[in-house]
Amino acid sequence: MSHPYGGQPATGYGDGGATSYSSGTDSNQAQYLDDEQPMTADGHPDVEHTSVGNLIGGVTQDFSELMRLELALAKAELRAEANKATAEVKAQTSKAGKGVGMLVGAAVAGLMILVFLSCAIWWFLENVMDAGLAALIVTVLWVIIAAVLASMGRKALKTIDFSGLKHLNPKPEQTVETLQQVPGALKPN
Repeated sequence: MSHPYGGQPATGYGDGGATSYSSGTDSNQAQYLDDEQPMTADGHPDVEHTSVGNLIGGVTQDFSELMRLELALAKAELRAEANKATAEVKAQTSKAGKGVGMLVGAAVAGLMILVFLSCAIWWFLENVMDAGLAALIVTVLWVIIAAVLASMGRKALKTIDFSGLKHLNPKPEQTVETLQQVPGALKPN
């Protein structure tokens, strides 16, 4: 398992025993300073000749850097999930727009056709039968056409599916995992 802050896992010390972090050229990964602290025979830092103020200052600096990096990691994870959600919403919105566009187009076309063709058919049928019956026949024809167009538009809108959003995880998993290691790193070995 790789450790996002380098060094030995959950010890807080680098390979040479240095305990301070610095933001080097790569601000996303902490690096240990070159001033290494001497180690005891059992692998712990030799702090006998170090003042308590320096020790607390080092711990404070380390903890501050750790929290800053954890916050940056959480932001990056949440941003990645937000980008996935945005892409999913855009894809489904595009489908919805196409379906609505078809319905609007069908409505406009239906209206234009209804007006002009209805008048033409009504005048044609009026020569053969009563004007009221001719108007009723024209109306029934347009009811059938409207039902077909509405059915097609409704079918297009039913293909919209936002279930892809359920698979997105807003929890920054890597940040949670590394923050769970912090208490172990703070306990004396």
